[in-house]
Amino acid sequence: MVGIVTIFSTTVRNLPANTRAEIESVVTQVVTVQLNGELREVPEGLTLAALLEWLDLPRDRVAVERNLEIVPRTGWDVTQIQPGDRLEVVHLVGGGLELRA
Repeated sequence: MVGIVTIFSTTVRNLPANTRAEIESVVTQVVTVQLNGELREVPEGLTLAALLEWLDLPRDRVAVERNLEIVPRTGWDVTQIQPGDRLEVVHLVGGGLELRA
């Protein structure tokens, strides 16, 4: 499913009316995907690498599954997200509790 989202922020509200109108007319295409079990709209045309950047996630600490298949890091830059994709992004956490005998 592809949708459209209009970009508008508080910063835009402070601009002159003609500039505001021009910016408000800009639209971004989005696609709906299932991300970690929840439906989310994300910008159309993202690769998995770009999605991680868009989500502000560190690439060195996550694993990505797309449609029940783990995608190796080497494939993130070339794997484009498609409408309806089921994505699981797992954030890896190090550390733990030291056990004493």
